[in-house]
Amino acid sequence: MNHLRLEIICWSCLLIAMAVSTEAASVWKLPTAQMVYEDLEKCRQESQEEDAHTLRCLVKKLGLWTDESGYNARRIAKIFAGHNQMEELMLVVEHCNRKEQDTSHLDDWAFLAYRCATSGQFGHWVKEFMSQKEVER
Repeated sequence: MNHLRLEIICWSCLLIAMAVSTEAASVWKLPTAQMVYEDLEKCRQESQEEDAHTLRCLVKKLGLWTDESGYNARRIAKIFAGHNQMEELMLVVEHCNRKEQDTSHLDDWAFLAYRCATSGQFGHWVKEFMSQKEVER
């Protein structure tokens, strides 16, 4: 009887954990250029204008980065889905994430992986996305 009770408790915990992680994942929303600028300003103030720290702060606030796995390629690709190259973009982001991975220097990892990923076409898309804020003004 105790074995059955323990098994039910374990399964219940597993289901609760799955529900919580699913809910947390579904809460993320596509950032707008306005959101990016607002979070960027907060991060600049927090990091005293240091570029690598500012970038990591920003992408964490936007839900695009974790210190354990780096950039979330799928979320980044969703932001730029209108370019119809999600798979290619995910490959680029994942490649740069692995290439620059350095868990002992997280700010540098975030900055160098960003620089790597935005050195091509993706960099133009980022500039285009950010210029949407200028159009809104």
